[in-house]
Amino acid sequence: MKPIKNDLILRALRGENTSRTPVWLMRQAGRYLPEYRSVRAKAGSFMDLCRTPELACEVTLQPLRRYDLDAAIIFSDILTVPDAMGLGLSFLENEGPVFERPLRTESDILNLHKPDVMKDLKYVFDAITLTKKELDGSVPLIGFCGSAFTLACYMIEGRGSKGFPRVKELLYSRPELMHTLLDKITDALIDYLNAQIDAGVDIIQIFDTWGGILSTGAFSEFSLTYTERLIQGLRLYREDDTRIPVICFTKDAPLAWYKMYENIGADCVGIDWRHDMDVVAAVVRNIALQGNLDPMVLKGSDEYIVQRVKQIIDMAGLRTPHIFNLGHGMHKDIDPDKVELLVDTVHSYSEERKSLIHC
Repeated sequence: MKPIKNDLILRALRGENTSRTPVWLMRQAGRYLPEYRSVRAKAGSFMDLCRTPELACEVTLQPLRRYDLDAAIIFSDILTVPDAMGLGLSFLENEGPVFERPLRTESDILNLHKPDVMKDLKYVFDAITLTKKELDGSVPLIGFCGSAFTLACYMIEGRGSKGFPRVKELLYSRPELMHTLLDKITDALIDYLNAQIDAGVDIIQIFDTWGGILSTGAFSEFSLTYTERLIQGLRLYREDDTRIPVICFTKDAPLAWYKMYENIGADCVGIDWRHDMDVVAAVVRNIALQGNLDPMVLKGSDEYIVQRVKQIIDMAGLRTPHIFNLGHGMHKDIDPDKVELLVDTVHSYSEERKSLIHC
């Protein structure tokens, strides 16, 4: 595999010092870019875009043509796996993802289809292969999946929901059945991520979007346990002993939860905007941190964006390896010029700050 020319993120994930703070952005390819909207219209539907490797590759690369980003993330969706398990995924305008056949009965869970990922999700791996070729070793490529618990939320509820009441009802009334479902999802995710690694991704991120709806005890039992099993099931070392680092992100996580990720094999934990980075850095001392600008800050003035970016870099400090990112995904109506300001400020300010420290 071709060496990566810009390996800033990989070095940060290994705990090494970097000359500047690396940056990539969750949902950096998306509706805020006019060139994305053009390709999306050509594709016909969101899922057709995901399932067409050439188009998925194109939109993956679009933000790298505009911005000096330090990584690409393959364009796909966390719900491709439940779709491959037979639930029938579609994306409705102004509603988001909807499953045609959500899990409503014990029989639905027990008879859930185990996907043949190399067949059912081949389009994802083909997109990765194409994208790696186009990147030509310029920056790392991030692959990803949703956590088992987050996928279960959508699979049971059938769509996004406020509080996911059906999920909590099953979790507390039939915990053994919930564990059965989470085991099935985790098995599929292990196959899925290993195939992404074989196709060439350099980094893995696991999105636990809905873990934050749980109590600490329930989070540990029904989410973190399965994320740990997922990581343990991955082939994270290539033949040359290079490790594929793993980033874990849980939205709405209390501060104490971030420390838990040090003990499950993660190399980095993503932080949302609800916590100050200096507070998190004082607690999480053995793995890298990623984050954590509120995406809505990009609606602010140029001066305010620069101020907040600098504050986050200052709070992350020099002791803890830090990757700059948003605290959640990019909003669809952000001005692309604001994103350029963010990326350029991260690089220029962090480089200046680190050069002064090492004078």
